[in-house]
This record gives sequence, C-alpha cells and structure tokens, in this order.
Amino acid sequence: MTIIRVGLDTSKHVFQIHGVDENEQAVLRRQIRRGAVEKFFAKLPSTRIGIEACGASHHWARLLRGLGHEVLLMPPQYIKAYVKRGKNDKIDAEAICEAMSRPTMRFVPVKTAEQQAALTMLGVRDLLVKQRTMLINAIRGHAAEFGVTTAKGPKQIAELLARLASDEDVPGLAREMIGVLASQLNGLDIKLKALEARLMTWHRQDQTSQCLATIPGIGPIGGVSFALKSLPSRKRGYRTPKPFARAGVLPPGSASHRARTRPPGDRSSAGSAAPATRICDGCW
Repeated sequence: MTIIRVGLDTSKHVFQIHGVDENEQAVLRRQIRRGAVEKFFAKLPSTRIGIEACGASHHWARLLRGLGHEVLLMPPQYIKAYVKRGKNDKIDAEAICEAMSRPTMRFVPVKTAEQQAALTMLGVRDLLVKQRTMLINAIRGHAAEFGVTTAKGPKQIAELLARLASDEDVPGLAREMIGVLASQLNGLDIKLKALEARLMTWHRQDQTSQCLATIPGIGPIGGVSFALKSLPSRKRGYRTPKPFARAGVLPPGSASHRARTRPPGDRSSAGSAAPATRICDGCW
C-alpha cells in the first residue's frame, strides 16, 4: 500500500487526515492532536499533502516540507466545490484530498518565515490605523457635544485639541477625559511612524515592491503588500491581469470596464480585501 495523496484539515487542536492509494481508495482516515502532527508525518513516507490556505497553513507547509513531503496550499473557495453533504472535519479532509488531484487546480505559494514576519508588520500597521481612527472619531464626538468641531482629517485633530484646551465653556472633567484619548493618540502616532519607517526600509530592499510602487495609486505600502501577499515566489509577474486577479490581488473582473464602475470594496469572496483597499486609498 502506497499513499500517493493526503488531505490535511487543520484546526486549533485536532487535525483530520485523509489519504488515498494509487487506486484512489481511502486507506488513511485518522484524527490526531496538534502536538502529534510532526511526529506522525515524520514516520510517513514522502507523499503529496494538501492543506487549505488558512491561518497557520504556511507554518505547517514549511514544517512538512522540512520532513520531505510535497505540500500544496489551496484557496478555501476552490475546495468548497468538493465538500459533500453533511460538512464535518472528515468530509473537509476528503474534499482537500480530492481537490488537490484536479489538473486545473490553482495553488497558493508557500511563504517563507521572513515573508510572514514582514506581513506581520502590515497586519500590525492596519490594526494601529484602525485604532487611530477610532480614537479620532471618539475625540470628535465628545468635542461636538460641547460645540467644538473642526474640518475632517487626522491633521485637524491638533487644532481641535488646542481649541478644547482654551475653551473655558468646556467642563474640566470633559477636557481631562478627552486628554486621556489624546495621549493614546499621540502614542499611536509614534508607533505608526516607527513601523512605517521599517516598512520603507523593507520596501527599498525589495526590487518587486519598488517596481509596483511606481504604478499610480499603489505607493510603497501597497507595493510591499502586493509583493508579499500576491506575487508567486517562483515567477515574479503575470502575463495578463486575469491571473493577477485570480491570485487574490484584485476583485474578479477588475481588468474589465465593469470593475471601473463598481464602488471600492465591492468584490466577491475570491478577491482580497487588503490589496483592494490599498489601491483605493492610494497608500501615500
């Protein structure tokens, strides 16, 4: 008995394995705990392993490749078509095993640990930007309760805070509470500037990111995002916009006239939110 293909359904604690032989018969169905995954596949002869591209999937792909296996990552939306009725872990593992055998299946390039580390910078920056927006909105809302308003934009907050500090009609308790938010906002600005400086350093060291940044509306941060999240590691580039969109970079149909009439962020599940957002925002 030779196992030619294994579908691995990952989770937080319990993993499901589904393997087939050369006759496409299921010969391996097993549940294992997370801590036993490495030991199990270290004893298994080298084979092809399919994993759904989700949280921690790149880590498991690197680990299993280190054990001598060929690991293939697939987008979840491409596996869904092979899920049978009555969805559970066993059926999901079987669907992964079946989907990876299709000759037209598209796979996700496995990211290195260094690429994942750089992606962490992007994720942290996105979170800090959201927190900054929340603080700015809170400051504006509280100030508006006392008739103090200003123009839109984060650059106008300094003026708003100065007016609050000098307005004697605003109670001292309100100024104190808004000051707490302002101190948090100043701390976020410092962290964001330091993080963006590190992203710019990474951008200057990556040729692909520099080339992408020359496209109008992309910018350095968008170039870093595209280079890390979307472009394949073996072949940096696409012949036409369609494979670029299929990789999750752009919303489906964005190379056509229809995409130019769609509002920003209006896309199907096959698109990726972050790159599309960076295109709309212009990223500096």
